[in-house]
Amino acid sequence: MAIIETTDLTYTYPAGTKLSLQDVSITVEQGEFVVLTGPSGGGKTTLCRCFNGLVPHFYGGKLEGNVVVTGLKVGEHSIYELARHIGLVFQNPENQLFALSVEKDVAFGLENLGIPRGDIRKQVDWALEITGITDLRERPPHELSGGQQQRVAIACVLAMQPNVMILDEPTSFIDPVGAQKIFDVINELNKKLGITVILVEHRLDLASKYANHVIVMDEGKVVLDGEPREVFNSDSARLIGVGIPKATRLYQILKEKGISLKKVPVNSEEASQLLREVLTHDRG
Repeated sequence: MAIIETTDLTYTYPAGTKLSLQDVSITVEQGEFVVLTGPSGGGKTTLCRCFNGLVPHFYGGKLEGNVVVTGLKVGEHSIYELARHIGLVFQNPENQLFALSVEKDVAFGLENLGIPRGDIRKQVDWALEITGITDLRERPPHELSGGQQQRVAIACVLAMQPNVMILDEPTSFIDPVGAQKIFDVINELNKKLGITVILVEHRLDLASKYANHVIVMDEGKVVLDGEPREVFNSDSARLIGVGIPKATRLYQILKEKGISLKKVPVNSEEASQLLREVLTHDRG
């Protein structure tokens, strides 16, 4: 069942001189973990803004085509209405954290929706627990580390209990170890709660093992859309300049040298296992 669908989506920002999106037609199924990647300036963030109504309701500009999210035509519903279904985590968590405590930040969106106080308490407690930051509830967000702040930002969105969570390069300001922890949290939300995840990300070595759908954008167009192994191993991905996972690149190099693995690996764990199988076979 499609939870997001765009048809011939074309968009230009106000006073823009070129199309930011051009004929974008994609389908995201409910419960998928989608990695949205591609060169900078390719239209990824703009597409995400279309999903939660910031385009066109906040940014204005000229929008053509259709965007339907959780059964709602974005052009016909306010950002306020869409916020009940779609959550957006920004690249820099400081842009969405402003309260004097973590708890108040997580409760802010629910209060604006007029949720009863008792329900707010339950949803805030749940969001803090599932993101592993219950012990931070009284701390001022500005005193936290980048990784902790990003967990708070995720909890803020999660408390709203959205059907879709969009994360726009959420690990840009975090070291690889912290990034791995954030991805693990996102993966748990996807697998255990069935939340559809759209992750805009360049760190494909870390993110690729969680994805079951990859979309590559360039110059406002969708140039690749499909299963991760197929997309990462394509000539187009390499020509566009997508930083394909090192494990996939290793597969390609070995293949050129006449060494064939059983399948295309998309992460280091898969590559290690496949290499062990080849070595074991050769020794046998």
